[in-house]
Amino acid sequence: MNPTAIKAMYVSEMARFFRTFMQSFLSPVISTSLYFVVFGAAIGSRIDEVEGVSYGSFIVPGLIMLSVMTQGISNASFGIYFPKFTGTIYELLSAPVSFIEVVIGFAGAAATKALFIGAVILATSALFVDLHIQHPLVMVLFLLLTCISFALFGFIIGIWAKNFEQLQLIPLLVVTPLVFLGGSFYSINMLPPVWQAITMFNPVVYLISGFRWSFFGVADVPIITSLLAIGLFQALCLIAVWWIFKTGWRIRK
Repeated sequence: MNPTAIKAMYVSEMARFFRTFMQSFLSPVISTSLYFVVFGAAIGSRIDEVEGVSYGSFIVPGLIMLSVMTQGISNASFGIYFPKFTGTIYELLSAPVSFIEVVIGFAGAAATKALFIGAVILATSALFVDLHIQHPLVMVLFLLLTCISFALFGFIIGIWAKNFEQLQLIPLLVVTPLVFLGGSFYSINMLPPVWQAITMFNPVVYLISGFRWSFFGVADVPIITSLLAIGLFQALCLIAVWWIFKTGWRIRK
């Protein structure tokens, strides 16, 4: 393990984030405020509680998961795609660093950025609603696992993408719809039985459910199932990253 190489890649990626710090900070604050205005005020005025939790508080875990997933993917995918685009990735591949160090440097920085955004949204939400986190350690665990998993997923997308348009393809057309349909702003128990069964095939349901349980002690699926789901997704991402570097897929061509 080469800690100097990891630090260099990590610091470089984080420096890009801090160059646009105000934009990175203000964007989630404004977006979260708009969500509370639209969902909290408009819909919340018609729905007092969901499973014993005020509607404004109920949507907070979903808001955090939505931003953390999309930010983790976008930061990691752009971070590794840009060296491909400029050709500097070949200098990285020829350097005396292993693929583990490359992944830790790039995906670690993306996960850190996503974690920061999640913390900003949590702080912003506390200005609008009264939050009481029942299981703070579980909340932090879910947040860390989600940041790391989707940073790895974004890393894979960055390797796969052939142009800048493809970087946004999966986050916009796959991940965001899955989050909105995964119980971010409602409980799946509110759906008809047929749609409840269909929704259970949405993997994001398990992440949001487990994260919401850490806040309010209520969940659509058992907490153990949620932990197994995020653990399995992270393992699949690690296997995919290992295979990419082993075969050189979309890197050496």
